[in-house]
Amino acid sequence: MKVDKYPVQMLHQWASQQPDRRWLFQPVNGQWKSLTWAQAADQIARMAAALQAMGWEPGSRIAISGRNTAHWFLADMAIAMAGYVSVGLYPKQSQENTRYILEHSDAKALFLGPMMDADIFMGALPSGLKTIAFPYPEAPAGDMKWDELVAQHGPLSSYQPPAPDALMTLVYTSGTTGKPKGVMLNYGNVLFTASGALSVIPPEPNERYFSYMPLAHAFERVAVEMASFYTGAEVHFLEHVDKLAEQLPQVAPTRFFGVPLVYSRIQAGVLKKLPQPKLERLMAIPLVRGLVRRKIMKGIGLQNARMCVVGAAPMPVPLLDWYRNIGIEIYQGYGMTEASVYPTACLPWQNRVGSVGKPLPDSGFRLSEEGEILFKHGGLMAGYFKEPDLTRDAFTADGFLRTGDKGHVDEDGFLYITGRVKDIFKTAKGKYVAPAPIECAFARNTDIDQLLLIGSGLTQPLMFVTLGEEARRKDRADVEQRLIADMETVNAALEPHERIAKCVILKDAWNIDNGLMTPTMKVRRAEVEKRYRALIERESKVRDAISWE
Repeated sequence: MKVDKYPVQMLHQWASQQPDRRWLFQPVNGQWKSLTWAQAADQIARMAAALQAMGWEPGSRIAISGRNTAHWFLADMAIAMAGYVSVGLYPKQSQENTRYILEHSDAKALFLGPMMDADIFMGALPSGLKTIAFPYPEAPAGDMKWDELVAQHGPLSSYQPPAPDALMTLVYTSGTTGKPKGVMLNYGNVLFTASGALSVIPPEPNERYFSYMPLAHAFERVAVEMASFYTGAEVHFLEHVDKLAEQLPQVAPTRFFGVPLVYSRIQAGVLKKLPQPKLERLMAIPLVRGLVRRKIMKGIGLQNARMCVVGAAPMPVPLLDWYRNIGIEIYQGYGMTEASVYPTACLPWQNRVGSVGKPLPDSGFRLSEEGEILFKHGGLMAGYFKEPDLTRDAFTADGFLRTGDKGHVDEDGFLYITGRVKDIFKTAKGKYVAPAPIECAFARNTDIDQLLLIGSGLTQPLMFVTLGEEARRKDRADVEQRLIADMETVNAALEPHERIAKCVILKDAWNIDNGLMTPTMKVRRAEVEKRYRALIERESKVRDAISWE
């Protein structure tokens, strides 16, 4: 399907064709409010006029902060309609990164959305930055208020579609190491990605999305926000992270997108109410199996999901199998911000568990001689903002994007990720180990919340794990027995130098607040190794199979 309209043009199309159809659904203090396409288009046009009245040069950058809200969408489109460039900020990121992004992007203004730790966030803002507060109780006070600016300005009457190579947004990568990089995505990238995605997965009637992953991340931005413009889907927003289990069933989306940790947490919620042994006994009874599946799907809110997608990180095969067993097929995809999240995906008619699917149409996929995954297509970034050297290093001489991921393709064309090029480590024996496949295999243990294989310079690798909430309340002997059994199973399939020497159970979880996870819920491998350096050295000298911090 050829797409030739930008998101703002699609907004105008929906507002004209179905003005009274509700588009955005926003909970405030547990009460759902909605905006129709016409209401949203009116507010966007008024805010676009207000932004133009500020007198900034076309192409100036304007940032958006806070949790996912209807006004995040509205602000993003107002920025585009006014001829400016949006910059998303993660709800939880360090003061250092917040200040860096705002200064590096030369942001002229910042929309303030609802957030925790508002005082800390506001303390990171550069002087002279104009702020506009969204109308939510938890949004910090700004220089100006959204509702007042909308009331003071008439709708912007004209919209001049920019050239395809005009910059639309800067998406700063959360980064597991170093400073965030500003990925430059232009309007042509959006058209290419929308065309390719819609040709593979055309929209169905009455689509309904649930927006809860950070909109500053390309996955949520493409899969939910941009998709809603090109499918006309309703979008329902999560009010607060601790309401996920409550509000996901209220929405019951037709398509659901998540990262592996989210699916793992949903699984943990099910097993808290229905332990795995009891679930297995019930699923073994043919007359009961269907009823149990329907009850679980409705309980977690995925009974209407035509498609459940996982991305951003590899999902362990045992977790994929667990969902399949309860009647939910999860399709794994693979993409990068730098490629507009458009390289490969498993699909209903071509799904192979453990793979990340086949390359999507016109993705320009190939493997380098070293096994690095490369792509070349119309969705590739224009480069990293203000970083010509990094931009040059990101591409091959013939224009292919270097993903930094290694992989292999099976005989049927399915791609498998074998790890990050930079994550592969060398043990003291001089042997190389790719940690990702081993971590995915060991994640079969449902007591584990997070895990990381560590082995650089060690005689044999160690598996560092944190336990889930329920596992922390279990008898230690039971937890140890299951971990040892799974370690033996995993090790049986590994080469001698790859085998896990022991499992180290840590006291504290890894999260965004303690700096051990990115805002997109990826483990910062280097930070974990740095924090536990002394423990790694000590435990590598002790031969016990299990150790507790």
